[in-house]
Amino acid sequence: MPGPYGHRPRALLASAAAAATLLAAAPATADTPDDTAAGRRVVGYFTNWGVYERNYHVKNIETSGSAAKLTHINYAFGNVSGGKCTIGDAYADYDKAYDAAGSIDGKADTWDNGALRGNFNQLRKLKKLHPNLKVVWSFGGWTWSGGFGEAAKNPAAFAESCYGLVKDPRWADVFDGIDIDWEYPNACGLTCDTSGRTAFRDVMAALRSKFGGKNLVTAAITADASAGGKIDAVDYAGAARYVDWYNPMTYDYFGAWEAKGPTAPHSPLTSYNGIPKAGFDTDATLTKLISLGIPPSKLLLGLGFYGRGWTGVTQSAPGGAATGPAKGTYEAGFEDYKVLKSTCPANGTVGGTAYAKCGNDWWSYDTPATIAGKSAYKNRKGLGGTFFWELGGDTADGELIKAIG
Repeated sequence: MPGPYGHRPRALLASAAAAATLLAAAPATADTPDDTAAGRRVVGYFTNWGVYERNYHVKNIETSGSAAKLTHINYAFGNVSGGKCTIGDAYADYDKAYDAAGSIDGKADTWDNGALRGNFNQLRKLKKLHPNLKVVWSFGGWTWSGGFGEAAKNPAAFAESCYGLVKDPRWADVFDGIDIDWEYPNACGLTCDTSGRTAFRDVMAALRSKFGGKNLVTAAITADASAGGKIDAVDYAGAARYVDWYNPMTYDYFGAWEAKGPTAPHSPLTSYNGIPKAGFDTDATLTKLISLGIPPSKLLLGLGFYGRGWTGVTQSAPGGAATGPAKGTYEAGFEDYKVLKSTCPANGTVGGTAYAKCGNDWWSYDTPATIAGKSAYKNRKGLGGTFFWELGGDTADGELIKAIG
């Protein structure tokens, strides 16, 4: 995301005519007649580290009712190291043993030689309950995007390594493709990348070539639509022919990394009077990407199932001064929706999203009502669907995902 966070362990200057020509010639991708209709995609991130302190497991996807709503799960994250796709957390991914109570089907994992355990086995079981559900393995994220620069030096070798890992015989049936979460090509995230304007396009082309048309190839991309910003640093239009869809990370536009404020909603749908930076809103992001020639059907609307907040705030309306980040359960300035809905209920809206002031704290986050509004926008815009970061931030009964229309 434009801010210094985005997806992490704790969601283009080609002409429109030229881009349209490229896209018209694009090869068939993984959407098939039995896949969910493009505009109805609901993609949720599941984090492998969530099984630890957060105590959110694959079983919770089912018991919350979220699995029945999802069309795709993005499994976050695999690492990128030494120019290759690598395992992110071997224990959580495929070794952690679930007992009968924690397992999605009530059957305990076994220690038989070669038996798959961990999240991968639980996802396999979830897919048996929901045969149309697809799972995509996401690589990179905020913390591990520094490895993409090396990968971009030899895209074919990188793609080969990713295919070998995603389609490892131990779990080949679990995954339906790959998602690339590079924060950010030819720009700065946790580290700065200087691989050049075409590197991302070349990586995605190599992945499509290796994974073929029967596997999904997607990417989470920047939402920075400011003039000369991160969208402008990359040939996203040229790369669009190789992806099934993009997930523009239309959240984390603003947050308490600007410790003194001004307070602003981290995921505004539209601009509003006093917004701190032009081009930092969902509509600006999607309008810019579409103007470059990327089909709306290849763009998903991004939602955050969490809030960002400041403390030391005296003003209820956005734009107030602050003294620093508000206290959060796992991270200062960050809190899950399931917590905020009770501890700091929304009492205002701006730019199509919600905010709340309680005591000296000021938070912004989406609610079922604002998600319904964003869903209506998604439908008016003809977008390919919705995605969100991440499943563990929702309530135990999945009230946010159920508000997606």
